[in-house]
Amino acid sequence: QVRLAESGGGLVQAGGSLRLSCVASGRTLSDYTMGWFRQAPGREREFVSSISWNGGTIYYADSVKGRSTISRDNPKNTVYLQMNSLKPEDTAVYYCAAEYFLKGVSTDEKPYDYWGQGTQVTVSS
Repeated sequence: QVRLAESGGGLVQAGGSLRLSCVASGRTLSDYTMGWFRQAPGREREFVSSISWNGGTIYYADSVKGRSTISRDNPKNTVYLQMNSLKPEDTAVYYCAAEYFLKGVSTDEKPYDYWGQGTQVTVSS
């Protein structure tokens, strides 16, 4: 069992930055691919970014590419999502998720085994 806890969300003006963190407990983070997803009001949850267990493979959604950086610190059991040049359309609840590393590095939510409770990001115009 892996428990995930996101933090770092908040209210920010357009053009600002936030760094989201996701701390894992219960199992070692290095056994898992980690992903970030988001869900805006009235919309389905969508992929944002994912990173392999060793950071060697990274994917971004087109909507955040060039503005966001995913990273991980396995000894600290933490994964990060640095978001810059935020836009109002980035407003959503952001979730981190863990996928057992042997499954690969997914951009779809279905393979992910564990999910956090989410952290709200609100970008004002």
